[in-house]
Amino acid sequence: MTAPSESPADPADLGARRATEYLALLDAGRTDDAEALLAGLTDARELVFVGAGFTAMARRTGRTLPTAMRAQASTRQVLLGQLRDASRRDPDGLRRWLRDAGEEVRTVNRLVEAARRRLGDQAAVS
Repeated sequence: MTAPSESPADPADLGARRATEYLALLDAGRTDDAEALLAGLTDARELVFVGAGFTAMARRTGRTLPTAMRAQASTRQVLLGQLRDASRRDPDGLRRWLRDAGEEVRTVNRLVEAARRRLGDQAAVS
């Protein structure tokens, strides 16, 4: 018997995969395909699970930032949470939240790389 989190139909895993796919499409310059991926998600629950995937990525990566940058990233996460809450029953609003959350992941990734280049191994803070 498999644990619920190991199920191929697990909504959290599916959301995380979709979040990763969305970012890969953006990184490849395929913005129309990325938008089509979001447009294909019509259920608020599906949208929220994709957002949870973005949040997990941004927070995990953000924890490696230097202190001041980490604090700024945490503030942006709070603001994204407020946007999500304001759009709770509006699929178009949730898609806007997902676009912003995806951009936050990309921003945090760029900040981590910039900090590593500038500070070397000192940039990785536990």
